[in-house]
Amino acid sequence: MPKYPDAAASRAYYAAFSAVSAWLTRQGKSLSKHSAVESAVHRDLVHAGLWPAGLGADYSRLRQARDVGDYAVMMHVTSDQAYESIDVAARIIEAVHKLAPDDFPWPSDT
Repeated sequence: MPKYPDAAASRAYYAAFSAVSAWLTRQGKSLSKHSAVESAVHRDLVHAGLWPAGLGADYSRLRQARDVGDYAVMMHVTSDQAYESIDVAARIIEAVHKLAPDDFPWPSDT
């Protein structure tokens, strides 16, 4: 059980955000706003057929969990949501790796 579910969800989101942002930068799209990266996930990855729609929806849910964890006052991320966020972030990072394995190798690949 994560000791700090809000922080776990936030860190998971930032791991996914950083991976997607890096891939987009390699594609010549330097985006810094979270909303712009989320839009690019749907436009450049899901609608382009590079990712399944479910992974795009997962990214959006991950961002929502991060918003709750970082900014909500009366709500908090549950332990289950934190674990889900970690799993989603891992799937997103793996999907980025599969798009460009030479640019984003797994640690075991190096």
